[in-house]
Amino acid sequence: MDQYDGEENYMPQEDDWDRDMLLDPAWEKQQRKTFTAWCNSHLRKAGTQIENIEEDFRDGLKLMLLLEVISGERLAKPERGKMRVHKISNVNKALDFIASKGVKLVSIGAEEIVDGNAKMTLGMIWTIILRFAIQDISVEETSAKEGLLLWCQRKTAPYKNVNIQNFHISWKDGLGFCALIHRHRPELIDYGKLRKDDPMTNLNTAFDVAEKYLDIPKMLDAEDIISTLRPDEKAVMTYVSCYYHAFSGKQKAETAANRICKVLAVNQENEQLMEDYEKLASDLLEWIRRTIPWLENRMPENTMQAMQQKLEDFRDYRRLHKPPKVQEKCQLEINFNTLQTKLRLSNRPAFMPSEGKMVSDINNAWGNLEGAEKGYEEWLLNEIRRLERLDHLAEKFRQKAAIHEAWTGGKEEMLQQRDYESSSLSEIKALLKKHEAFESDLTAHQDRVEQIAAIAQELNELDYYDSPSVNARCQRICDQWDSLGNLTQKRSEALQRTEKLLETIDQLYLEFAKRAAPFNNWMEGAMEDLQDTFIVHTIEEIQGLSMAHEQFKATLPEADKERQAILGIHNEIAKIVQTYHVNIAGSNPYTTINPQEVNAKWDKVRHLVPQRDQALIEEHARQQNNERLRRQFANQANVIGPWIQTKMEEIGRISIEMHGTLEDQLTHLRQYEKSIINYKPKIDQLEGDHQLIQEALIFDNKHTNYTMEHIRVGWEQLLTTIARTINEIENQILTRDAKGITQEQLNEFRASFNHFDRGENEFSRIMSIVDPNRMGLVTFQAFIDFMSRETADTDTADQVMASFKVLAGDKNYILADELRRELPPDQAEYCIARMAPYSGPDAVPGALDYMSFSTALYGESDL
Repeated sequence: MDQYDGEENYMPQEDDWDRDMLLDPAWEKQQRKTFTAWCNSHLRKAGTQIENIEEDFRDGLKLMLLLEVISGERLAKPERGKMRVHKISNVNKALDFIASKGVKLVSIGAEEIVDGNAKMTLGMIWTIILRFAIQDISVEETSAKEGLLLWCQRKTAPYKNVNIQNFHISWKDGLGFCALIHRHRPELIDYGKLRKDDPMTNLNTAFDVAEKYLDIPKMLDAEDIISTLRPDEKAVMTYVSCYYHAFSGKQKAETAANRICKVLAVNQENEQLMEDYEKLASDLLEWIRRTIPWLENRMPENTMQAMQQKLEDFRDYRRLHKPPKVQEKCQLEINFNTLQTKLRLSNRPAFMPSEGKMVSDINNAWGNLEGAEKGYEEWLLNEIRRLERLDHLAEKFRQKAAIHEAWTGGKEEMLQQRDYESSSLSEIKALLKKHEAFESDLTAHQDRVEQIAAIAQELNELDYYDSPSVNARCQRICDQWDSLGNLTQKRSEALQRTEKLLETIDQLYLEFAKRAAPFNNWMEGAMEDLQDTFIVHTIEEIQGLSMAHEQFKATLPEADKERQAILGIHNEIAKIVQTYHVNIAGSNPYTTINPQEVNAKWDKVRHLVPQRDQALIEEHARQQNNERLRRQFANQANVIGPWIQTKMEEIGRISIEMHGTLEDQLTHLRQYEKSIINYKPKIDQLEGDHQLIQEALIFDNKHTNYTMEHIRVGWEQLLTTIARTINEIENQILTRDAKGITQEQLNEFRASFNHFDRGENEFSRIMSIVDPNRMGLVTFQAFIDFMSRETADTDTADQVMASFKVLAGDKNYILADELRRELPPDQAEYCIARMAPYSGPDAVPGALDYMSFSTALYGESDL
């Protein structure tokens, strides 16, 4: 027979008990204390307690009250009389209630309880403990005592020096109790500081902490546990069951809290992704908005240096500022696709960016940016050509103007002299001849004046920034030229009137003047041409200039003969003067040109010829280098351009023809991407050659149809295409792993996708899921998400709502303190900030509506 016969329906007795039903005194003491504390832990809920377990249950009133508290049911109305028969009636009602719960009571009668039989009273209480505190314990298909023991073993397994094998000696050192508390509430006990050889401290620590923080009264004495060779099993089991019930309720709350935390974590992560997308999209659009006006600014600069600085700024934009933005744009599209995939996987509504921040809006803005960029580069190059032409014309204008102004210096004063009035006949004749020579010289200068006016007109037409000063100088030259013409005409008429009186003239001086003047003009023109700057862009142009220069040099022997002839005239004059002793006052009256000047200018012409030779040779070398740069760029561009086109076509075929697992496809694509990225040094080398061409101011290349812009756009499209293809495979892997889709299912989904055909209403419903943005396009990734959603289980609003109800203790509302107690701080505050006040009939101050919040998490209403 068991120690207490009433327990035989719950567990076998593993120990040998006294056949005379005698209870070990030490065990009886432990049971009295433990059972009394256990009863009081329930009776205090009804506002009462017991002091003596065999005396206070004799009238059956507190016994019935105890059963009502622990069962939650109402017993029959007790008898209020003081007689023995009334007490027996009450105890029998309690025993009948115990029996109604499936407990077979043997050898326990109402009379023994009423008589205060300690043995029977303790046995009855143990029967109650077994039925209401231990029987319903279930752990891994074991129940009651075995279930409780298995629970203790599972919870204390990670702790050193703890080996729970029973409910007596395994608990003597107190570490088992401390391990259970630390496993569930690690902040209450510093387990690392406990020692196995100090059981008194361990037991008292566990008992005190359990009473203070877990609401488990002290049911055992540390001294009794230590001093008893074998502590009472039932006392220990009763006390340990209180731990189980205290922590099992906490475990249910933790499970409910974990479910809510999981749902809230998904929601918070998605919200952060949405915020990140909005910020990245805003920053990119703002950069585009700031950059386009800069690219559209067509305000020209006045100097070549300023325009070249603009070109350098544009190169920095292309090389430094734009590439990171290209990467941001690609990353933005990848983030958007990943976010939509995560939203579909978590059964959330599709993400709709703010107005103006859709991927299509960003693509449109990017297209506008590239349009402005292309026009800006073309404008820069045209402006540089224009300024180059203007600088050349302006320099040419200044040179010709300076030569003309030097020639006209003093001419007006000379023409206004009236020296012929007091001159002799010979002097008059000399003045007349001199004037005729001047007219010849004046005519020779007419071409230069016309050239100056033509250059000024061209500078005006090309909108030269300093046109006002050019026009003013040209006007002064023209006005002076008109004045010279008028003065020349007047002096000629005066000399002709005097010619009848003055007949003598020195023919030799006249002949010298007539021949020296044009020769002098020819030398001045030759010097001007030899010093004239030139601009060429091709070898053919420099070859033309070289040919013209060679033709000029071929005329030098004839010119030298003319010089010798002119000098011969002067020598003849000297010979006549010396021979006939002619008294000539002053120099040649017909010209200011003298042999020294002719020789000096001739020497300068001879000196300028080799300088011109060297300049043409250097320019020819530069043009040869430019041609080499053209061919060098063309050779690379004619290889890289077709290579990019071929890779684009290969990516298109790969995305259609790829087989194997998604991981194999992803590995293949990444290897392919790596091979493409490894080609980048050739692109950079081509960029360097292109920069050399621009720095050399080479504006055309007949050896290739590819420009650097073509190569850049193709390269950017190639990188974007392979990145998008890889992202699609990654999203398919994400969907497969989240939903447990096999490769065969993916193949079946693709087949279904290719033969997609549903009824009109069903089709509309499905399209609203796979194409939430109404773009008229269904990707295979969206179709996989839809099939996964149709066939897989995910958290629902009802499940989240049920979890909140557990935390709320089955109330229709929840309090902020309850959320803060059960959830992590950040997620508790997240719920409190978003839950609306509860307005139901059972509302209390501070009540929050978790039902509408649960629904809003899944997009069925607004948070």
